[in-house]
Amino acid sequence: MVSFAKGVIAMSLPKVYVGLPIQDAGLEILQGKVDFRVWDKEGAPPRDLLFSELKDAEGLLSGLPIKVDAELLGAAPKLKVVSNYAVGFDNIDVAEATRRGICVTNTPEVLTAATADTTFALILASARRIMEANAFLRSGEWKVWHPELMVGRQVAGSTIGIVGLGQIGYEVAKRAKGFDMEILYFDVRPNPEAESRFGAKFVKLDELLRESDFVTLHCNLNDSTRGLIGEKELRSMKKTAILINAARGPLVDQEMLYKACKENWIWGAGLDVYNKEPVPLDEPLLTLSNVTTFPHIASATRTARNGMAVRSAENLLAVLQGNKPRDLVNKEVWK
Repeated sequence: MVSFAKGVIAMSLPKVYVGLPIQDAGLEILQGKVDFRVWDKEGAPPRDLLFSELKDAEGLLSGLPIKVDAELLGAAPKLKVVSNYAVGFDNIDVAEATRRGICVTNTPEVLTAATADTTFALILASARRIMEANAFLRSGEWKVWHPELMVGRQVAGSTIGIVGLGQIGYEVAKRAKGFDMEILYFDVRPNPEAESRFGAKFVKLDELLRESDFVTLHCNLNDSTRGLIGEKELRSMKKTAILINAARGPLVDQEMLYKACKENWIWGAGLDVYNKEPVPLDEPLLTLSNVTTFPHIASATRTARNGMAVRSAENLLAVLQGNKPRDLVNKEVWK
């Protein structure tokens, strides 16, 4: 179901549909400026409801659970902007939106620190077997201390390979520097600032995979990066290495990752994202003790989520008020 926003809204205001229950910090920005309705439940609104709500809408505040495809865009003839409550936008057919002259925006920067923190939480939890150790203690299995009890991998002084040194990758490098890690990175172009500040070394992907103790992914999901880490790449990693993914699930061939962790091609993995979300309980990766799993919570801090709500609301309003939004993804649509 949907709920009306609080307050009396003039009918002459542009109509907007907020497709997820964002924080009040964002809704307050919309109040009195647009005529908006909010989906107040978890998950994506039903498709038939989306079609109905977007029939007269000029703005959609979207999120990762909502598939904004050509069919949906075609059912929204008045739509001017899709403001995504996320830094990623692979849930949106950006090319189709551009063809229709619809602005697409996202929420970079505000969740950068939170995602980098989560990346390091995955690194530490995977390396030191934190979740496994917690379950071991709580189950009553801990009867005695001994020298090989829950022995893991050392993080400090190890080598980290960062695939994608954008804003989040840069923040991960900053944290890695504090752990005295050697920093390798791969991207479409060098990052002189990271090299100067953190001693990061620009290398090819195959060298990064071969030399790193921790490989962490921070690149966008697109046609060129889908399946970036497959059997060949996993087999080229150290047997003692750990793969970290807090970016997008389809960057990794999930079936091959299961084999790699089960058959000890690599030491383990730390994941916040998956091919299918929410993750089905019969997902094979969930059976492995050397795979640390989080439920897509990289940006889940109060600071980050409030920032995402504010930024997505501001971007949406900017377009509807005739101004170029701060975080325009398809810049070619703005003329």
